[in-house]
Amino acid sequence: MKLSRRARLRQRHYGRMHKAGGLNLVSLMDIFTILVFFLMVNSSDVKVMQNTADVPLPSSTAQQEAVENLTVQVVGQSILVQGREVARLDGIEATDTRIAGLSEELAYRRNRWGEVPENGLEVTIMAAKDTDYRLLRKIMQTCVDEQFRQVRLAVESEVRNG
Repeated sequence: MKLSRRARLRQRHYGRMHKAGGLNLVSLMDIFTILVFFLMVNSSDVKVMQNTADVPLPSSTAQQEAVENLTVQVVGQSILVQGREVARLDGIEATDTRIAGLSEELAYRRNRWGEVPENGLEVTIMAAKDTDYRLLRKIMQTCVDEQFRQVRLAVESEVRNG
C-alpha cells in the first residue's frame, strides 16, 4: 500500500518527535573533569589563616600547623571578631580588665555554640608584633572570662633551612 506524500511527511515528523531522547555524555564528562581538577588544586594540607596586610605578625619557628577557629584581630584602632568590628581601642579605659564589646560578641557566639567543652572553646588572636602587652592581656582575659580558654596567638612561620 502506497502512502501519499502528505502521509509520509506526517509519519516522518511523528517518528522524529517521538524518538527516545539521548544523553549527551561529552558535556557531562567535561563538567566532571573541571570539577575534579578544581578540587585537586584547592585541596592542600597547608592551613592559611586570613590576614590583612596591615597586621605584621610576630615570627615563630614552631612546627605546629594553624587551626581554623574563631579569630579576634587587632587592626589599627579596632578589635574585630571574624572581620566584624566589636570594639574600638580608644573606648577602652586603662583601668578596664575586660573589653565590653568583645565580651558581648564572645558571649553571643558561646551561646550559639550550645554546650561548652570542659577545656573551653578555641580562639585565635591576631595582633601586630608591636601591640601593647596590656591590650593583649585584656583581650586574653576577656576571652577566658567568656569560656574561650584555648587561646592561641597567630604568628608568621619562619622557614628554616637545613
